[in-house]
Amino acid sequence: MTAPAPAAAISKASAWKIVASVVVVAGAVAFLLSRSLKEGAESYKHVDEVMANVTSMHGKRLQVHGHVVDGSIEQKKGTLEYRFKIESREPRPHAVISANYTGLVPDTFKSGAEVVARGMLGDNERLDVIPDGIMAKCPSKYEAAKPGSPGAAQAKPAMDPSTARQL
Repeated sequence: MTAPAPAAAISKASAWKIVASVVVVAGAVAFLLSRSLKEGAESYKHVDEVMANVTSMHGKRLQVHGHVVDGSIEQKKGTLEYRFKIESREPRPHAVISANYTGLVPDTFKSGAEVVARGMLGDNERLDVIPDGIMAKCPSKYEAAKPGSPGAAQAKPAMDPSTARQL
């Protein structure tokens, strides 16, 4: 058996070149990742969190979670322009934010529905929702009602845009 050959020694100059190359490449990747994440980043907040920090939320991309205030949905006659209010409910502190939206609303968008609205908070403390920026939940529509429970009689139908109050 022969003894293994000794490893070739790397000069200090070569080692510094390798270290410098790794640092430059890692720095470039970190810079590109941070830039791309900042451009597409959205903060997920509940209504009470947004209203507690209104000044710091201006101009930021937000996803605001809450419930549509009963009777607050208004539609401008003959358009797809909506105004409505979103509130936080128990166990969170109560707060309300107004929202503007232009576009088609989901079938499950109605008074009392749980929603997540994507948009930016304007200077008037109103959430300007982006197109296709409303996600509405209606779990009672998809869950089986227990006999004798209040929802067992009949589930509420999804909101028909023609039933919204006119602006």
